[in-house]
Amino acid sequence: PKPILDKFGISVYEIERGGDVTYHGPGQITGYPIIDLRNYKKDVHWYLRQLEEVIITVLAEYNIIGKRVKDYTGVWVENEKIAAIGVAVKKWVTYHGFAFNVNPDLSHFKLINPCGITDKEVTSLEKIISCNISIEEVEDKIISAFKEVFSVNIT
Repeated sequence: PKPILDKFGISVYEIERGGDVTYHGPGQITGYPIIDLRNYKKDVHWYLRQLEEVIITVLAEYNIIGKRVKDYTGVWVENEKIAAIGVAVKKWVTYHGFAFNVNPDLSHFKLINPCGITDKEVTSLEKIISCNISIEEVEDKIISAFKEVFSVNIT
């Protein structure tokens, strides 16, 4: 509910993209790639799976098994969501993207039903590996994984 979120200084914005309610805040890496899918595949589900693969590749760098869960978009570790994905596509050009939980305040997710899911929890990289981790380190790994998964050169 908006009054509770306001109390925590969390702003609410209504946007047009796939998925349901999500939270973006400190400790997350959000990536909103703008890609012309005509240069890849004109298939939004393919694109979603590629974004998931980027996160799964990054998690593997930390010896963590990230996985997809049937009927849900995003990346999971065990039964907890570590990355949310919500995209929109106009004329085969993507916008919006993913939010990867590195070290956010996980209590903020208790204020919403993340992605409309009520029976699963949210986790973070820091919680799983039980040590502090820098956003910059993870950003570098995401860029590297993105280059690999999408076969692109990012400078």
